[in-house]
Amino acid sequence: MDKPSYLNFDIDKYHWKADIDYRTHPHLYKVGKGEQGVLICEPYKSEIGKYWRFKDQDTASESSQKIYEMFKEYVNVGDFVGADMARKYLQMGYTRARRYANYKGGLKYDKHNSYQQLERGTGENEKAAAANIFYEKWKQAEANDTYAAMKKKWKHERG
Repeated sequence: MDKPSYLNFDIDKYHWKADIDYRTHPHLYKVGKGEQGVLICEPYKSEIGKYWRFKDQDTASESSQKIYEMFKEYVNVGDFVGADMARKYLQMGYTRARRYANYKGGLKYDKHNSYQQLERGTGENEKAAAANIFYEKWKQAEANDTYAAMKKKWKHERG
């Protein structure tokens, strides 16, 4: 990718909206691709996001365990949107920690130099370890049979 995709971001075409309570209106939620909507969908953003940390191994372990417990509780009460959002936070813990492991300061593009990609391999080893912790919890969540069935049904019925 020559330039980051966020440079052409069109908020009006983005499916997730900050002014929707997705617990009250779950029918408006779309699974989407990857981590889409994770920093917008309330009240889940506020519930889960406050625990999302990947500073080091201990922090990542505590954070991912808490978010995974929330994931299981959302699954247990049949709240697919909450479960999917928790899964997305676990995934994002992995991807963001990997970004900081790969690039110094987590910056992939140089905004002062036509958004050229910065040198890979300049990041922190501690973040790679944190990424691995999140990766394990993310994969545990995806392997949950009840969640997988809920997701399949949701995508079939709602997208």
